[in-house]
Amino acid sequence: MVHEDVKEILFDEQQIAECVQRLGAQISTDYAGEKLLLVTVLKGAFIFMADLARAITSDIEIDFMAVSSYGAEAKSSGVVRIIKDLNAAVEGRHILIVEDILDSGLTLKYLIKNLRSRRPLSVGVVTLLLKEGRQETDVTCQYVGLICPDEFVVGYGLDYAESYRNLPYIGVLDPQVYRD
Repeated sequence: MVHEDVKEILFDEQQIAECVQRLGAQISTDYAGEKLLLVTVLKGAFIFMADLARAITSDIEIDFMAVSSYGAEAKSSGVVRIIKDLNAAVEGRHILIVEDILDSGLTLKYLIKNLRSRRPLSVGVVTLLLKEGRQETDVTCQYVGLICPDEFVVGYGLDYAESYRNLPYIGVLDPQVYRD
């Protein structure tokens, strides 16, 4: 059932599951024989990371970072704060940042720079969603799941003001919700 605040479903459960399996298979191939550290950005990417981790057959370790660039706003502020840093050492390791959505790219650019300063073997990025036409930086994602329109989306871990994360699909939030 569609939530009353969602004006349309962009990607249903099956489309998301197929996307995650495709990404997991590609990552498994690319990192075969390597131990990979998945760095997951909380909170939005936690559901994607859990499903992706199960779809990767390579040896992985998981760690979490929490950053903020939105607060309770519908647009990124561009100011990134690390709220929770990694527990695992990064130096000499292959790192794959797991993102829920690449929007402006400002947060991701900051994270990549921060992690590269810790001297890993490599830093890659997998994003579930790439928002069309919103990138303000030259960030490259090695793995892109789905392309979404320039709309405010929620569900499958993505939120607005901490709500809607539990929706099993990804949908467009009715602008009346965040403009009032």
